[in-house]
Amino acid sequence: MATTTNGITQDLNLIANGTSSTSSSSVENPKSALDKDSFLQLLLVELQYQDPTEPMDSEKILTQTSQLATLESADNTNSTMEKLVDRMNGSMDTGALSAIGKMASLGSNAVTLADGKSQFEVWFPTDIKSGTLKIKNSDGDVVKTVSLDEQEGKSGVLAFQWDGRNDDGELLDDGYYSVTAEYLDTDNNQQETQFGVYPVESVRYSEGTTYVKLGSSYVPMDYVSDFY
Repeated sequence: MATTTNGITQDLNLIANGTSSTSSSSVENPKSALDKDSFLQLLLVELQYQDPTEPMDSEKILTQTSQLATLESADNTNSTMEKLVDRMNGSMDTGALSAIGKMASLGSNAVTLADGKSQFEVWFPTDIKSGTLKIKNSDGDVVKTVSLDEQEGKSGVLAFQWDGRNDDGELLDDGYYSVTAEYLDTDNNQQETQFGVYPVESVRYSEGTTYVKLGSSYVPMDYVSDFY
């Protein structure tokens, strides 16, 4: 093969670098990786430039053909895996849709107080007649009690704003505080609820992430600890 340096060397370099010489417009391989087509081209170039008086050893041809078969098998495996991943993603999407109408829990009833402000939403399953919403510190002590009189007759997801002050009017430190509510509904049944538990209203997909609508916000599905 040394006697055909100008021809075979040029063609082999073009193929190995991911560029085809069979067309006036070259096709670049940005990763400079040999796929099964490039491998086959290399084999054909070797056969084209071989010395007729010293043909390529048949064992070498069999070895390279075997390598080509291995590349073909790997390519088919990759294709199968991609299809499997697509089907699994489709199955996950179906599972997310089945969550609509169920209850979802974030696994915590803690809200954040930052710069003396906190906004949060609480879900009330039945119409409110009377009751109170309680905010507790990390020690479990009630620091703020909010009357639900202004929410009479309302149900569903209700929004609240807290100025970070306790029942004595003192501004509390920023941090996490738990929120619960006890109320009497219009049928005179005692009810309890808390922040962090909502019905799933809808599902949205964005950039490979599944979001569920809890209250007025969409949160990543991974944030939900339990559906029931």
